[in-house]
Amino acid sequence: MTPFRRPWRAIITFGRMVKFSHTVFALPFALAAATLAAHGHGVSAAQITAIVLAMVGARSAAMGFNRIVDRRIDAANPRTAGRELPTGKVSLPAAVSLTVASAGLFLAAAAWLGPLCLRLAPIVLVLVLGYSFTKRFTWLCHLFLGLAIGSAPAAAWIAVRGQLDAPALWLSGAVATWIAGFDVLYALADRDFDQKAGIHSIPVRFGVPAALLISALLHAASVAALLAAGQAAGLGWIYLVGMAVVIAMLVWEHAILRPSDLSRLDVAFFNLNGYVSVIYFVATLTDVLTKG
Repeated sequence: MTPFRRPWRAIITFGRMVKFSHTVFALPFALAAATLAAHGHGVSAAQITAIVLAMVGARSAAMGFNRIVDRRIDAANPRTAGRELPTGKVSLPAAVSLTVASAGLFLAAAAWLGPLCLRLAPIVLVLVLGYSFTKRFTWLCHLFLGLAIGSAPAAAWIAVRGQLDAPALWLSGAVATWIAGFDVLYALADRDFDQKAGIHSIPVRFGVPAALLISALLHAASVAALLAAGQAAGLGWIYLVGMAVVIAMLVWEHAILRPSDLSRLDVAFFNLNGYVSVIYFVATLTDVLTKG
């Protein structure tokens, strides 16, 4: 293997470790916020690029940090024992280096977006990195994760407008409850292990039926916040059509899961939530563009 291929292989493996493809969950909401903020105000291609880089950097840093601090837990859990750090596919020094580099990318993009974004960037880093420790002491960890990732639309709005307005606040609240809701579902896969290992989560604290109900209620709150965001931004029928599809996706997500049958958990978590974010962005963008 040539020396030029080794760094690329390390980066590709790191991308698998941090589930780079899952950036699709939150990034479309940040882009939707940027789209709304730009309406009547304007946004440059360079700003959009910086927002994307900031999102990628922050999320990669958060996931890399999570894998680092959870490496012993992952090694003990049969479901996660095959991950890159427990198996040695990524060394600890490499994971630390690439995580620091990702955080640096986020800070550099925030600095380019303006002084306010740079001042707020350390707070965002504390939120997205701090989530990794919350499951060690509270079942509210899902809500903390939602708060951390829910900051993305607000950050994108600030990057474009230099201030916060009602649509951004509603959109951030929607993302926070949406993320928390599907993180509760994700935690169902590890409930038995977490219970034995002393890891906190809503499924461990309240059981599977209650966890499914709480997740559904969080997603209902998310829908309400998305509708409020659309109203605050003055969006029209195209947005509402998109919202109807989003609601159908969320209803389907919960309809295919039962306390006695979680076999379709991966479909509910990975596939449907990816569709939700992309559909929402497309509906928002189309509605804004048709308004000129």
